[in-house]
This record gives sequence, structure tokens and C-alpha cells, in this order.
Amino acid sequence: MSTDSTLLEVNQVEVHYGGIRALHGVSLHVNQGEIVSVIGANGAGKSTLLRAIASVHRPSSGTIFFEGVPVPKAAHRTVRAGITLVPEGRRIFAPLSVRQNLLAGAYTRTDKKEIDRTLEGIYSLFPILKERLYQRGGTLSGGEQQMLAVARALMSHPKLLMLDEPSLGLAPVVIDALFERIVRLNKEMGLTILLVEQNASLALELSHRAYVLETGNISLEGRGQDLLADPRVQASYLGIIH
Repeated sequence: MSTDSTLLEVNQVEVHYGGIRALHGVSLHVNQGEIVSVIGANGAGKSTLLRAIASVHRPSSGTIFFEGVPVPKAAHRTVRAGITLVPEGRRIFAPLSVRQNLLAGAYTRTDKKEIDRTLEGIYSLFPILKERLYQRGGTLSGGEQQMLAVARALMSHPKLLMLDEPSLGLAPVVIDALFERIVRLNKEMGLTILLVEQNASLALELSHRAYVLETGNISLEGRGQDLLADPRVQASYLGIIH
């Protein structure tokens, strides 16, 4: 049940690719200050859901409200409204320097002093990026590129940060460092986060609430710890057979 603290509300959203229905009337909500995860198998529609919220894909039916009003129909206006997506695969600008990548993330902003303040916060959160400031993005390690992708998203000063498979292709030690920073963003800065993550155990451990998406439908929802203990989730996504 959504409340006055609801930041994002997705109501009966359907998305089609040609004749294929990728999302089947999906509904979920994210409250201010939460970490909410969406887990599910490959092809379940998780990335499609995030892209619909970010206005990259237009829903064929249903509604998406952010701060009580419909999300804009254009992706750049959705960023201005306070929703930023870190896409699967990072998609940094490989030929550009780390600094240029970061400044590209602030393209909707004109407040230079505040942009500089955001940069200093990012250097504190990701010290390695300050060390690599004038290095081309494409020469960074996979973990450094993922941190750059998150940092670039933070440059827009979002109210809702959406992360699509941030651990994909990263070594366990790098994943731990990245997710420690994600938790810090939520706990210390109050940033609301919507996370799609292949590592279901990790996602559920750090999430306040979570949803299970199966073939375009929400099949389960609840507190992260409750779903972590659910035999159905354990069998399907955690490799635990009772």
C-alpha cells in the first residue's frame, strides 16, 4: 500500500516490443529513502521496467507517477525531474576522460558552484576516480568503469537512482566495494534507490523491500529479509533446495 512517503508509483504498466508483451500489468512502489530491489531470471523484464520508468521506453498502458505527478514522456525531462538510470553495461563515454564523463552527467544543471560541490562529494565517495580524473574512461578497469557510471548518474543530483545489474562482470571484492558505497548513499545521504540485480542474495540482504519479476509479472513482494528466507525464492534464485 503506497503512502504519503511514496516517491515512485508504477500502476499496471505494460510494455510491448512489436507484438511481444514484455511487461504484463506490473505494479510497484518505492518510498522515500528506501532501497528496493527487483530480482528475476534473465528475460523477465527487469531492464524493460527500469527503462519504462526512465522514459526510454513508452508503456503501452498503465501509469507511472513520480512525486505524485506523471513522469515526463522524454528521457531528458525525466532526468530533470530527478530520476537517473545507470544502465546495464555501464555505457560510459570511453574516449572521454573521467572528468568529462562526470561533467556529462550534469548536463541538465547550470549551477556551477553546486556542480563543483557534487564533484567534491563524488571524489570523497570514489577516491579512485579523483586519481584517474584525466584518464580516458575506456582505459579504466571494469570496476572503475562501474563506479564512474554510478558517479556520472549522481552528477544529475537525482532523487531516485536506478541501477541495472551493477555487479555484472565484476570480481567479488569489487562488488563488495561498490555495494558498500550504494548503501552509504542510502544511509548517509538519504538517496532512494531502485535496484535490478542478478545477485539475488546480495540484493535482498541490503534492500528494505523487494519484488520478484517472472516473465513480465510480479510474482512475489515483501521485505528483503522475508524474501531471502522464502523457500520459493531460495529454490529459484539462491540455489537452496529444501
